[in-house]
Amino acid sequence: MAELSTETRTATWDQLADRALAGDSLTRDDGLAILRAADSELPALLAAAFRVRFAHFGRKVHLYYLKNAKSGLCPEDCGYCSQSIVSESAIDRYPLLNEAKLLEGARQAHEMRARTYCIVASGRGPSDREVGHVASVVEKIKDQYGLHVCCCLGLLTSEQALTLRQAGVDRINHNLNTSRRFYDSICSTHTFDDRLATLRTSRDAGLELCCGLIVGMGELDDDVVDVAHELREIGVESIPVNFLHAIPGTPLESTHVLNPRYCLKVLCLMRLMNPTTELRIAGGREVNLRSLQPLGLYPANSLFVSDYLTTKGQPAEEDYRMVEDLGFEIVVGDHAGARQPADCLKSATA
Repeated sequence: MAELSTETRTATWDQLADRALAGDSLTRDDGLAILRAADSELPALLAAAFRVRFAHFGRKVHLYYLKNAKSGLCPEDCGYCSQSIVSESAIDRYPLLNEAKLLEGARQAHEMRARTYCIVASGRGPSDREVGHVASVVEKIKDQYGLHVCCCLGLLTSEQALTLRQAGVDRINHNLNTSRRFYDSICSTHTFDDRLATLRTSRDAGLELCCGLIVGMGELDDDVVDVAHELREIGVESIPVNFLHAIPGTPLESTHVLNPRYCLKVLCLMRLMNPTTELRIAGGREVNLRSLQPLGLYPANSLFVSDYLTTKGQPAEEDYRMVEDLGFEIVVGDHAGARQPADCLKSATA
């Protein structure tokens, strides 16, 4: 497939869309062809990805609002993260926020038209006391605002995952970040299998899975394709695609390998390999997609609105305008298009 003539490429992207719509899994060669497509092919590739996006999600866009509930103080050595133990970044550091501040975040999410409120805490994993605190606040968030809630708290035990589910948490976010092959290059304090174990634990507790990656850390195209396949095998409900925002003070501060066109190809890959999964343009979109941000919504169907963990996003009003200019619609409410949780993680038990 990588050797296609110019005359047949547009038809080939349409064929990939046909296969995705039919439920057929794309091959490794298909994935590599997408990532390595000539820039001149990008309009046709985006059109093919949009066919799949439109079939499952129409013109709807779902917004997510993220709250950094516990900042810094992390013993893990993830090279991309400003909150890790090896980071010298100038960030705020504080323990888990109290109930009033977490509820204030939920109010902001509601006012910003977000469907989902994301509660994120740094660290290897939460204590039982921290899980109990989050669970108590989530019950109040559900009562007051009716938001969907996604929690990202690190490695979880079975008991902690069940506590969160019983409190009304809808999803657990726990990103794979990169491929199994490349994982040791970005982190040494926990493993790829540790992350798969938390995904399995969360699924067993009845929680939906939000799981994605970070592109631009020095990985190969093969690694990006590996993650796309892994996420399909797991059957996650939501895929956030982060583009490395090289933060001063982190080990990857000098890593700048992305351009907007490659970022769009990654989004097309994720859509065509995971046709029915919610696909979110996540951290780093402003600094990597730049003026091409709107095109990302042809394959993707959700965005983070406002700020990220330790970096600023563009004003919410600019996101609203971008969606409106595309002729798309911001929606709040149920998980449109989300699949039912699978019984188990195939890739984690294989």
